[in-house]
Amino acid sequence: RPPRDGGIRYRGLTQEQILPVDYEIEYICRGNRVIVGPKVRKCLPNGTWTDITQHSRCLLLCPRVWTSLENGRVALKPPGPPVEGTVLHYSCHAGFMLEGRNITHCTKLGKWDSPKPVCLCKCGMESQSFPKLYIGALFPMSGGWPGGQACLPSAQMALDLVNNRTDILPDYELELIYYDSMCDPGESTKLLYDLLYTEPIKTVLMPGCSSVSTLVAEAARMWNLIVLSYGSSSPALSNRNRFPTFFRTHPSATLHNPTRVRLFQKWKWTKIATIQQTTEVFTSTLDDLEQRVKEAGIEISVRQSFLTDPAVAVKNLKRQDARIIVGLFYETEARKVFCEVFKEKLYGKKYVWFLIGWYADNWFKIKDPSINCTIENMTEAVEGHVTTEIVMLNPETVRGASNLTSQEFLGALMNRLGGKNPEETGGFQEAPLAYDAVWALALALNKTVAPLKAKGRRLEDFNYNNHDITAEIYRALNTSSFEGVSGHVVFDAQGSRMAMTLIEQLQGNYKKIGYYDSSQKNLSWFGNDVWIGAGPPADSTIVIEEFRYLSQKLFAAVSVFAGLGILLGIVCLTFNIYNSNVRYIQNSQPYLNNMTAVGCMMALAAVFPLGIDGHHIHRSQFPVVCQFRLWLLGLGFSLAYGSMFTKIWWVHNLFTKKEEKKEKRKHLEPWKLYATVGVLLAIDVLSLMIWQIVDPLHITVEKFTREAPKGDLDVLIQPLLEHCTSEKMNTWLGIPPLFPTPSLAHSLIPSFFHSLTPSIPSVVYGYKGLLLLLGIFLAYETKSVSTEKINDHRAVGMAIYNVAVLCMITAPVTMILTSQQDASFAFAALAIVFSVYITLVVLFVPKMRRLITRGEWQSEQQDTLKTGSSTNNNDEEKSRQLERENRELQKIIQEKEQRVSELRNQLVERQALRNRRRPSSGTNQNHSNPSPPSSQPDPKSLLPPPGYPNPASDNHSSLPPSFSNSSNLYQADSKISRNHCHNSQIPLLYK
Repeated sequence: RPPRDGGIRYRGLTQEQILPVDYEIEYICRGNRVIVGPKVRKCLPNGTWTDITQHSRCLLLCPRVWTSLENGRVALKPPGPPVEGTVLHYSCHAGFMLEGRNITHCTKLGKWDSPKPVCLCKCGMESQSFPKLYIGALFPMSGGWPGGQACLPSAQMALDLVNNRTDILPDYELELIYYDSMCDPGESTKLLYDLLYTEPIKTVLMPGCSSVSTLVAEAARMWNLIVLSYGSSSPALSNRNRFPTFFRTHPSATLHNPTRVRLFQKWKWTKIATIQQTTEVFTSTLDDLEQRVKEAGIEISVRQSFLTDPAVAVKNLKRQDARIIVGLFYETEARKVFCEVFKEKLYGKKYVWFLIGWYADNWFKIKDPSINCTIENMTEAVEGHVTTEIVMLNPETVRGASNLTSQEFLGALMNRLGGKNPEETGGFQEAPLAYDAVWALALALNKTVAPLKAKGRRLEDFNYNNHDITAEIYRALNTSSFEGVSGHVVFDAQGSRMAMTLIEQLQGNYKKIGYYDSSQKNLSWFGNDVWIGAGPPADSTIVIEEFRYLSQKLFAAVSVFAGLGILLGIVCLTFNIYNSNVRYIQNSQPYLNNMTAVGCMMALAAVFPLGIDGHHIHRSQFPVVCQFRLWLLGLGFSLAYGSMFTKIWWVHNLFTKKEEKKEKRKHLEPWKLYATVGVLLAIDVLSLMIWQIVDPLHITVEKFTREAPKGDLDVLIQPLLEHCTSEKMNTWLGIPPLFPTPSLAHSLIPSFFHSLTPSIPSVVYGYKGLLLLLGIFLAYETKSVSTEKINDHRAVGMAIYNVAVLCMITAPVTMILTSQQDASFAFAALAIVFSVYITLVVLFVPKMRRLITRGEWQSEQQDTLKTGSSTNNNDEEKSRQLERENRELQKIIQEKEQRVSELRNQLVERQALRNRRRPSSGTNQNHSNPSPPSSQPDPKSLLPPPGYPNPASDNHSSLPPSFSNSSNLYQADSKISRNHCHNSQIPLLYK
């Protein structure tokens, strides 16, 4: 389409025809208007035109006579024909002074907004005019931020007021010499050179953009120049070492951070997240925010950044459960971010976004081809976000140093702009800052007049080599404090403006909800903030700590069993004490059985504190319960198992000795048994006391995986479980520190399982395990031994097997179920209950049954008055019978030995008689034939008759060899011994 007040020239074709590729059209304007922008466009293969993003306009020309100045210079911005928007800057050569305005604008009507100035010769005029102090300014009239469009008229308005005041610099006049920097550091370098190396000398430099201010402020120290900026917000400029003479009326971007921190504290948030565009201004702002929140005790849990595409960064925020999010990016990137926010559903009642407040009010409704979200999507995603914006216009009706209120200033500025739309005028929001910058400079210069005069110096004596005047101006600016149209003007130690911050919230449209004055640390709150939910959301998912307690039904059921077991123990103990005079009970060592019953009841009593947790008592009392568990189970085990172990130990000790010590079997002294139990009990008490003194038990809390409750609640349940533990649990028990019942492990786990764990050797744990293994060994060794002194040792062995097996099964299972309080308690408590029940039944029920069924209730004294009192005791009767048989057999052996001695004498006599006969008859025979075999005596004839004992079996060395094989002498006797002698009495037979 042709521009307004213009048309299109087609070459050889009409408008209705299809234009071929590479076809060119030309714009033409009516009257004396000229084309600004592309004049010729070419048709591209993709169906568009060249330079489609650049507009072409037909604008009126202003008179060109204004573009030249006699005895002076004219700077044309932008270069080209003088059309609407063109600005002319006038300056005079040396020796001439400018009369009139030094700047003029070309309006829409094709006219300049001020008369053309002239350069007058200073000849003879010096004595009548005031010395001028020149300000070298770089106002960006175009480029990335055309802030000079409104800031320049605002600064000129301030200059006019200052120069008309008789109380401020009455002997001087301020003049502004400025150029268009276009926010381009390269162009600004050239302009800075022109400012410094052309007359007149500039007293102060006033750059606009942050990029230009960085260049100017870093170089200004070489010329001893003060730099005062009105539009620079980069935090990097708050570096006194790098920029020693820099001041600015535009607050640093970091001034948002104290406000953000104050809001975090107001809404009780301790965890935030950030997402930033990777540019210097946002990086340095975020670094400052990180330091401030750290000082306030607030954590930045997530920190994301992006260059052009924020999709991945937004997904990371969602994945890491970010709730309070600070976004630092430009307006175009903000649309990209919130399009991704809508896709990830990172908005609503659970989230709060903090953005920069200098976006346009409808920034999220602007169509942007770089995103694929509708206006409705964007509106939904941005609803409720909070913005912080520097207050650049004083909200109060206060007349400051310029004697103007903020509203009067706006009215005067609108007149200067000639009716331009403020939203289309660059730098309109920053215009009060430029106005106050001129006033800050004028007041500072006015403050230096008296100190310099006292030193014999004047402001007009300033040159680029004079450090003293620069130091005075620096000191005056550093202490500036006055009311301006932008609010109270004061600079911090880094030369940055301290200002109030406006807090707004998007509630359909932006609503003011408060102000924050960081210099006074004062928050003015309107109380009209609105939230999608019931109030400000939590900074993270609310975690509700919930302790896991033992099932009360399970505890009650096991307690009933334990109580019944204690009653059973009382019955067994009473029975044993009442019948302690009965011979059968006496032979079972009743005092040891009493200890066993008491130990079993103590172990059962430990079940009750084993099930007590935070549901029953306060947490401060829990260590006492832990000690009860430890002592009850430890001492109960020592009494019950120690007494059984003692019986097995002494049975094994008495009946596995050598033959020469067998007589000592009859002498079993009870005090030795009690001493053995006492030693075991003393070891346990000593170890428990040392443990309790050196490393007492205390409470530890185990945390489990968080659980989500039912319903749409923004909470998580954090299950917790209390454990009894100590610092050196591995040393004492050799088990993991979170074992739920260390006292149970101390009493139940054998050393076999200790060898399977990687922990270090323990004190109590290895000692108890060794006793268990040794008890199993002794019970196995003595399973076939029979003795009347400890007549229930086989039952004791069965009880020891029972305890050991239950330990081997229960201990590893309980270690595995450490985090399941119900299962762990069930296994541990039932192991104790079953061990006690089986032990009591095995040891005491057979005794009760025997006494009841056989009626053996007589005491030892009554039993001795009866004849044949041993007939009711099978073992005693059998012993007496064997003694009688032994005496009878000894008599028979004596008779047999006498008969053998007689036979020996007969054999000796018979042999001597035969020897006497053999020489006489044998003399003749020796020279003839030998004696026939029939003449030799038959060896069988020399044997004793049947029924005599074999002398060879007595191992008498005096017998001749011919009697060594006569074993048939004992055949009859051996049959008798087999029929009448018990195998266990054979040693007595040959005694």
